[in-house]
Amino acid sequence: MSGDDLFPGFDRRTVPGEGVDIFCRMGGSGPPVLLLHGFPQTHLMWHAVAPALAQAFTVVVADLRGYGKSALAPVDAGHAAYAKRAMARDFVAVMRALGHDRFAVVGHDRGARVAYRMAFDLPAAVTRLAVLDILPTWNYWQRLDRTSGLAIYHWMFLAQPPPFPETLIGGAPDDFLEHTLRSWAGPQGLSAFDERALQAYRVQIRDADRRRSLCDDYRAGATVDVAHDEEDRAAGRRIGAPLMALWGTSGIARGAVSPIDVWRDWADDVSGRAVDCGHFIPEEAPEATLAALLPFLRGE
Repeated sequence: MSGDDLFPGFDRRTVPGEGVDIFCRMGGSGPPVLLLHGFPQTHLMWHAVAPALAQAFTVVVADLRGYGKSALAPVDAGHAAYAKRAMARDFVAVMRALGHDRFAVVGHDRGARVAYRMAFDLPAAVTRLAVLDILPTWNYWQRLDRTSGLAIYHWMFLAQPPPFPETLIGGAPDDFLEHTLRSWAGPQGLSAFDERALQAYRVQIRDADRRRSLCDDYRAGATVDVAHDEEDRAAGRRIGAPLMALWGTSGIARGAVSPIDVWRDWADDVSGRAVDCGHFIPEEAPEATLAALLPFLRGE
C-alpha cells in the first residue's frame, strides 16, 4: 500500500543518502523540518502530524535506511552500516539534495537516536532538535536492571547474532508486531493506529530482508552506537542546538529521573514535557504532539 492518502498534497521522492537511497515525502512551505520514525514503524507514523506541520513548515518525512521504502544497507560484521552515525549522514545528504543545508529535526524512538547523533556529529546542519520518548542510548545500557530489562527486552533480543531473532519473528511476524505496538502503547492499544499504517508495518515485518535490517539497527545500538555516545561523554562534547524532549506518561522513557534531567547531561538548552499517552506519541496523541512541537519549532 502506498500511503499517499495519509499525506494529502505531499510529493514523494527517492533521494540518494550516504550510499543508500532514501524514500521521502515532502509538503508545505516555510522553514524545513525533518521527521524521522522509530521501530517497528515507517514514515507513515507521522500521518496525523505532518500535514498540520506543513501549514507552517516545509516538512520532509522519510524512512530510515532498511525500513519502509528506503533501500537496504549492505551487511557488515561491525554493524556500522546501521549505526545512527551512518543514518544521520543519510539525512544530511538527503536534506542538502532537497535544498536544505540547515533544518530542524524531530525524531521518535530509533529516529530520535539518529536525530541526536546528527546534532553531535553534524551540528552545523541542525537548527533545533526534538526527541520523542527516548533517553540517550548510553543511559539505557547504564540503567539496565530487572525492571528496565523487562520493559526493553527487545534491545537484547533483536541484537542477538543473525539469523536467530529474524527467524523467530518470521514464525509469527504479525503477532510480534502487534504485541510490540500493543504493549508499548497506552490504554488505546492498537486502536491508536490507523489501519492503513498498521498494514504497512505488517508488510515490513513480514519481509525477511527488512527483518534483518531492523535487527541490524539494534545490533548497532548494542555496539557501535553506544561506543559513539561514550566517546562524546569522554570528550565532553555536548549538543548545542535547542533540544525538546517529549515522553509518554506510560512510555518507555519515563522513570525515577526526569528525561529533562537526563538530557541536560548531554545538551545545553533543554526543555520538554510529558504527554498523556504511551510510547507512540504522534499516533496516540497527535494534538498534544502538535501543541508542543509548533511553538518549539517556531522558537517561541
